[in-house]
Amino acid sequence: MRAWRCRGADSQPQLEHLDADRPGPGEMLVEVRACGLNFADLLMIRGQYQETPTHPFTLGMEISGLVHAVGDGVEVATGTRVAAFPGQGGLADYAIVSADRAVTLPEGMGYDSAAALQIAYGTSHLALDHRARLRPGETLLVLGATGGVGLTAVELGKLMGARVIAVARGAEKEDIARNAGADIYLDSETADLRAEVKALGGADVVYDPVGGALGEAAFRACNPEARYLLIGFASGSTPAIKPNHMLVKNIDLIGFYWGAYFKFRPEVLTRSLATLLDWHAQGRIHPHISHRLPLEQAMEGLYLLRDRAASGKVIIQP
Repeated sequence: MRAWRCRGADSQPQLEHLDADRPGPGEMLVEVRACGLNFADLLMIRGQYQETPTHPFTLGMEISGLVHAVGDGVEVATGTRVAAFPGQGGLADYAIVSADRAVTLPEGMGYDSAAALQIAYGTSHLALDHRARLRPGETLLVLGATGGVGLTAVELGKLMGARVIAVARGAEKEDIARNAGADIYLDSETADLRAEVKALGGADVVYDPVGGALGEAAFRACNPEARYLLIGFASGSTPAIKPNHMLVKNIDLIGFYWGAYFKFRPEVLTRSLATLLDWHAQGRIHPHISHRLPLEQAMEGLYLLRDRAASGKVIIQP
């Protein structure tokens, strides 16, 4: 099989030919039909992700495909269509997956949508519902609003009854944000974010996968008792948030990492994923995929994420 392998921090991943592993107890071997790319893949290449595997490893965190073989204790038939979060190994023709990290795909759900749904929608749903407890009528401010997770936050925030202010770089992205449900669009290249959001009534919940100066401006536009979700730092720096301002305005600063729930509260993830699959079946959410590329062009897909040239998800099809 082919696989994109990392053999050292900051070394360029290479497409290598390997023998497919056999699944062990509790595992399945999945023939990969689609793999969703994530900003975390770029951090893994640089050795900067909080869960970077030991080298060498294969990139690719979330997949969908067909069960090709199973290990002892796995009662899933070969040929079953599944979506899975292996955390690594997905940018390949075949991937080993722990059976407890896989779900059977409902009829009518395509492989691309399944691979695009798990991390991006899972992150936004758990962050907004479980952690921030977003309420109907509140104002949700989404930074990086046309990126992989940001666009799902716009869509889910609107579905949950919020007024959504979407912030992204470039006027050309406004239609993408509004089609996902944004009520208001602000171009981060030209807007005075703090002043304009405050003029709109301030933010009750901030969804921040960007950090940096943009995150600082968003924090300063928060209303009293706002909840500020730290999702990631795509800008390369953390926002300079002043604790005394948190105190005076009674603001909650909430760190969020979706993958951690596999370790300490997997039932929360299970409930969230069931909700998302149900919403997808009802046609209430629609994964936005801007690029579909073959396995050979996986690095080009990651460069699209690095350069912020993609909207929504980039999907690799082995």
